[in-house]
Parts: sequence; C-alpha cells; structure tokens
Amino acid sequence: MPTYDYVCDGCGHAFELFQSMTDPVKKTCPKCSKKKLRRLIGAGGAIVFKGSGFYKTDYRSESYKKGAAADSGGKSEGAKGGGEKKSEPKGGGES
Repeated sequence: MPTYDYVCDGCGHAFELFQSMTDPVKKTCPKCSKKKLRRLIGAGGAIVFKGSGFYKTDYRSESYKKGAAADSGGKSEGAKGGGEKKSEPKGGGES
C-alpha cells in the first residue's frame, strides 16, 4: 500500500497517509476539520539499489567466470581498472 501526501489549503497542515490505492481521497483536514484537503502528486517510491548483487554477472558460477576469462584471453582483469599501463607517444625522442 502506498503513502500519499496531503495538504490542507485552509490551515496549511501537511501530512502523509498510508492508504490503499482503492481508498477514496480524503477531503476533511484532521487538524482544522475543513473540507479543503487535497492530495499532492508525489514522485512515488523509487527502487533504490545499494550494495553489490544487482548485476547479472554478480551471480555467475565460478566455472562460467573461468570460461569467460579463457574466451577473452584473460582480459577481464583490465576491465576492473587493474594495472593497465599507459603507452607513451611514438615518434620523436627526447630533445
């Protein structure tokens, strides 16, 4: 069940209400009892991914990882930001 934000145009009271999507919109302010309550349009609850475990490769078996490393020629370590060497420009030497 979602949480809805409400604000009263009469007294300015703002609050959140946990209610079903099929429940009717509330009209009466619980603070001043005026019928000037309106439901605000919110951003909604977003899915937040924190930590590891949210990529399809995180749950691969060890045999799959070894096979993938063999197919790519062992280049998978460089993709993780490992010890890649920068090449120096060709041509002209020291002057």
